[in-house]
Amino acid sequence: MGGVEVTRQGNGLGAEDRAERHERLRDYYGSVLGSRKDLQHSVCCSDETGERNAGVVALLPQEVLDRHYGCGCPLPDDDLRGLAILDLGCGTGLDCFVAAHKVGAKGRVYGLDMTPELLDVARRNIAPVTDAFGFERPNVEFHEGFIETADTIPDGAVDLVISDCVINLSPAKHEVFRSAFRVLKDGGELHFADVVADRRVPESIASDPVLVAECLGGALYEHDLFDIMRDAGFGDPRVLRRSVTASDVAGEPITFFSVVVRAFKFVDPLDRRCEDYGQVATYKATIPGLPARYQLDDHHVFEAGRPAPVCRNTARMLGETRFAPHFDVTAPVHHFGLFACGAPAATATATDGCCC
Repeated sequence: MGGVEVTRQGNGLGAEDRAERHERLRDYYGSVLGSRKDLQHSVCCSDETGERNAGVVALLPQEVLDRHYGCGCPLPDDDLRGLAILDLGCGTGLDCFVAAHKVGAKGRVYGLDMTPELLDVARRNIAPVTDAFGFERPNVEFHEGFIETADTIPDGAVDLVISDCVINLSPAKHEVFRSAFRVLKDGGELHFADVVADRRVPESIASDPVLVAECLGGALYEHDLFDIMRDAGFGDPRVLRRSVTASDVAGEPITFFSVVVRAFKFVDPLDRRCEDYGQVATYKATIPGLPARYQLDDHHVFEAGRPAPVCRNTARMLGETRFAPHFDVTAPVHHFGLFACGAPAATATATDGCCC
């Protein structure tokens, strides 16, 4: 078996290796894969976006669906009307088109991808999708470029950044998160689906071109992922959902998970730990389609009308973001020490001891 890397992964390849990785992936997704049927592994075959947004997906052209390679649904299940959204690694645009429907005619969606063949599919379907949605004019546009720089998107231009099983492909993941932080407004949200591992990926997997292209070889050890996110400014990231996607790959005793993660941009940083300031949050049952409860993450589910004690980080996520109209959040009283919270047993180590 290959040896396991002992240093944190994700801080990038050299310029030549990075260019080679980009070119190999561009060819794989642009030319080698004609549809999801051509995949050798099932990691990128999730239908979660379709399952959670079936009515909208039913309106989309088949070629958009056939060449969508995702591992989860990167779109929040709440009110996105009027938001500006950026999809990192948009491919043929499935998540962008679903987002375009969710934000409505007054919102805006930007798709970013480096593969011309996939962007061609997305662009030629803008008009028919716009008609299917009943919009007078398109509210989605597609840009060719790299998710590491996102240089076609201005600073602070979007409310929400999404991505579906693409960040693992990047040869410079730390740059991806820095760019996401840059383009978000203060209080904006990063919400993505990706593949992570229960340990640092051994060389036998990390150097296999097919395993890299199909979202296993470049997957991060989960704790490294969250450390890189924190380094980029996304304090206290939260896991919403997870499922096992592969185990014992290439003879290695390793498990890969598909996770859906959310994090927020605050210019004034969040606490490094879950701190108790005596605050309480109450869901007002005002998010359309969610009259009974709202799930912030895998262990914060707010029942309508029921006050719930929260740490200061959670209070800020609910009171200083787009969720503010939907929650009553009390002001800090004074510091009571650490907030007593923890993730469910299956994900207790997911965020390195934070409330989320």
